[in-house]
This record gives sequence, C-alpha cells and structure tokens, in this order.
Amino acid sequence: MPIRNSAKAIIIRDNKILLTKNKDVEGFFYLFPGGGQEHGETLPKALKRECVEEIGCEVEVGALLHVREYIGKNHEHASFDSDLHQVEFYFACRILSEWSDHLTPSNPDSHQVGVEWIDIHVLKQYRLYPKEISSHIGGSSKVYLGDIN
Repeated sequence: MPIRNSAKAIIIRDNKILLTKNKDVEGFFYLFPGGGQEHGETLPKALKRECVEEIGCEVEVGALLHVREYIGKNHEHASFDSDLHQVEFYFACRILSEWSDHLTPSNPDSHQVGVEWIDIHVLKQYRLYPKEISSHIGGSSKVYLGDIN
C-alpha cells in the first residue's frame, strides 16, 4: 500500500480548538478536520475541500505547523490499520465565514457525529488522535513530530 498524504486543520479561536467528534465501540473520539490528498491536488486545496466536507465551512490555510507520520503497525490500532502509512501535514487555519453550530458538513467521515469546540487547556482529557499533538498545540515550535499516535 502506498504512503498517503493527509492535510489537517488546526483552527483555534478564543482558546478553543475545532475538532470533528466521532464515535466507535469505545465511545467518542476527536480528530482534526482534514483528510487525504487527491492526485493533482495541492495540500492547501485538499485541506480546503476536506474542511467543507467535514465541518461545513471554508477555511483560509496558513502556515505549516507540524508534520506527523503514522505507521499503523507501530500503534494500538494495528489490528485494523497495520498496512497504513500516512504523513499528515497540520496547518494553521482560519474560518472564512461566520461560524454557526448549525453548519452542515457536506461529506462527513463514516464515524463522524459532529464538530465541537474544545478548550485547549483541557485537551488532554479527551480521546484525541493523535494523542501526542495536544502537547504541541499553541506553543511548540517542533515541526516534525515523528511516528506518533
């Protein structure tokens, strides 16, 4: 299986971060809006498309903040994603339109049940993937985070 590129949005407003809320057999978990890059698509264009699909609004893509590798066989979800090798690019983003809790994603992910603003100071209390990135939100200058989950 080839390595997959994915673009992710870090959207912070009033010390809160916007995440997609998802549900599986273990309960709720949170992910950064974004997803896979398609052939012929730049990372910023992929991220803009994915944000419309997952959070229902357009974003302005800013600076690249972090790069994360995920090699599935090295982590706790190896039973179902051991073949996955993904490189994720985390960009600072800003919502371009007026935010409303009633925005409708055009194509949410299969486990997605909504979107939620979460206070960045309590982020570690949530089941967030990748877990380690919460240590880098809002302050770390470390760009390459390595193979983390």
